[in-house]
Amino acid sequence: MEIAERHADVAGLETHWRQAGEAPILYVHGVPTDSWDWEPFLVRTGGVAPDLPGFGNSAKPGDFDYSIAGYDRFLEAFCAHAGLERFSLVVHDWGGVALALAQRFPERIDRLVLFSTVPLLPGFRWHRVARAWRTPLVGELTMGFTTRWGFRRSLPSALADRAYANFDQGTQRAILRLHRSAPPDALERHGERLHLLHCPSLILWPTDDPYISADFGAAYRHALGGEAELELTNGGHWSWLERPALVDRTAGFLG
Repeated sequence: MEIAERHADVAGLETHWRQAGEAPILYVHGVPTDSWDWEPFLVRTGGVAPDLPGFGNSAKPGDFDYSIAGYDRFLEAFCAHAGLERFSLVVHDWGGVALALAQRFPERIDRLVLFSTVPLLPGFRWHRVARAWRTPLVGELTMGFTTRWGFRRSLPSALADRAYANFDQGTQRAILRLHRSAPPDALERHGERLHLLHCPSLILWPTDDPYISADFGAAYRHALGGEAELELTNGGHWSWLERPALVDRTAGFLG
């Protein structure tokens, strides 16, 4: 399936997204990537994948609310623009901000797929790099000293250079503000209504993720209100890069 790149004003922000076919599937990326993360899935299933504000080729304004609530409002506007009334939702990492929207409108979610999603759950503790980002001055210095070599050392080779190409001041600011808006107790509050999601769910969680423990895959399964399948897989944070069969698994689940 061919992927097209789109641009439009959404909620007053210049927004870029990738789209394939007409399938009502919303893919939401995490940090520090953007919508190209989902290209193997879009080719296989169709759907839409926006660059969130602050990432990729979307606007990166200084006055945007880079928080779960801010992205929740943006995604509501994006879905209205894209004509997504009832849709399936696929998220990874900080793409979990879309779960705030899903909890407000659970009747609109047809199916849900989670890949290593930031836990909107009790018991989570930020990883070492995120703790640095959350610390004033330390976070700015950490961003300032980040290099292409550092990306290649810490991210899969398939995405390191591509992610670094868009790692400008606007994206760095978005990452810092997003993490600083989300202490563990705030994350937990944003997941208090996960039980309202009664749609079928598929949780594809890697066992070797250095950022989020596999325990949170099971925690999401218990928190969701509907039938949820949990599949633990070998691999790191971007598990589908190491296990391409996960793309087909997702496509089969989404139908």
